[in-house]
Amino acid sequence: MRMMMAGFLQNALRFALTITASPTRQSLHFPPIFLLHPFSSSSTSIAESHSFTVSYLIDSCGLSHKDALSVSKSICLKTPEKPDSVLAFFDSHGFSKPQTSKIVKSRPSLLLTSDPDKTLLPKLDFFYSKGVSSPDVAKIVVSNSVILNRSLENQIIPSFNFLKDFFRSDDMAISVVKRFSRVLLFDLHTYLASNINALQEFEVPKSNIAVLLKNHPRSFMVHPNRFREILEKVKEMGFNPSQMKFILATQAMRAVGKSTWERKINLFRGWGWSEEEIQSAFTKFPLCMAYSEDKIMANMDFLVNKMGRDSSLIAQCPVLISLSLEKRIIPRYSVVQVLLSKGLINKDFSLWAVFGSVEKMFLHKFVNCFEEEAPQLMKLYQEKID
Repeated sequence: MRMMMAGFLQNALRFALTITASPTRQSLHFPPIFLLHPFSSSSTSIAESHSFTVSYLIDSCGLSHKDALSVSKSICLKTPEKPDSVLAFFDSHGFSKPQTSKIVKSRPSLLLTSDPDKTLLPKLDFFYSKGVSSPDVAKIVVSNSVILNRSLENQIIPSFNFLKDFFRSDDMAISVVKRFSRVLLFDLHTYLASNINALQEFEVPKSNIAVLLKNHPRSFMVHPNRFREILEKVKEMGFNPSQMKFILATQAMRAVGKSTWERKINLFRGWGWSEEEIQSAFTKFPLCMAYSEDKIMANMDFLVNKMGRDSSLIAQCPVLISLSLEKRIIPRYSVVQVLLSKGLINKDFSLWAVFGSVEKMFLHKFVNCFEEEAPQLMKLYQEKID
C-alpha cells in the first residue's frame, strides 16, 4: 500500500511540475497594450525625426538617398538650426557643396556642432596663419575631415611644429600636410621620429630623408620594427644608403606588402624574367615594384605582345613600366608604326629613345625630322594624345 501511495505521489508531483513549467494564459505577463501601439506619440516622434534627418541630408547636404539613409543611422536631426549654421560656416570659408557633402558623409556628427566659430574656426585659422589659401584649406579638411575633431593644441600644432623643425620651414611643412594631411594625426614620436632616427642610423643623408618625407610622407607611417626590417632588406640587396636609390627602394618596399611583393615577383617570372633580371630591374628602377599589378600587366602586354619586343628588353629598361599607356606609349607607337611602314627607321629602334625621351626630344627625332616624308605625323600624334 505504501509503495502504491509513493508511486501515486511521484506521478502527482511530475504532473504538477509539468503544469507549472507550461505557460498558461494566466501565467504569461504581457506589457500594457499601449506600449505596443504602433501609433504612440513616442514612436511617431522618432519616425518624424528620422524622416527629417534623411530629407535634410538629401536636400540641404546633397547626399544621395542611399548615403542619407546610412548617415541617418548615426545622427538624429530634430531642427535645422545647428546643421544650418555648420553648412553656412563651410560655405563662408569657400567650401564647395560637393566638398561639404563629403565632409558630412564622413563626419556627420559635425552637423550637431553648437558653435562652429568656436570649435571649427580655430583649426582653419591655424592653417590660414601659415599662409595656406582657402581652397587649399578646404582640400586638407576634405581629404581628412577627422582633423576637425582633433585637439588643436595637443595634436595639430605639435605635429606641425615637428615637421617645421625638421625642414626648418613652414612652407615645406605645409607641402607635406597638403600631400598627406593624416600626417598631423599620427603619434609622430612613435612613427615619424622613430623612423627618421632609423634612417639616420643607416647613415642616410638628411637631404635624402627630406626628399622622402616631402614627397612620400606615408612611407613613414609604419611600425618602427617593420620599417627597420625594410631598411635591412634594402641594404642586403646592395643599395647604398648614401644614394637616392636607397630611399626609392625603401619607398617601394614600404608601399608593397609581403604577399603583394611575392605576387609581383611571380608576375615578372610569368613574363620570362629570371631572378637576376628581376633583381637587376629593381636595382635600376626600384619603383617598378610599386605599380599595380594591372598597370604592370597592361604595359608588359602592349610592349611584348602588341609590339613584339622581347620581355628581357623591358627588364633592361624597367622605367617603361611606369609610363602611361594612353598618354605616352600608344601615341608614340602610332608614330613609330608610320615610320616603320615607310622604312624610315630601323625595326630594332631603341625603346628608351622612343618612349623614355622628353616630349621635345621625341618630336625632334621622330616627328619633325620626317616632316617631308610623313607630314601627317604631328596630326596623328596629337589625335592620339587627345
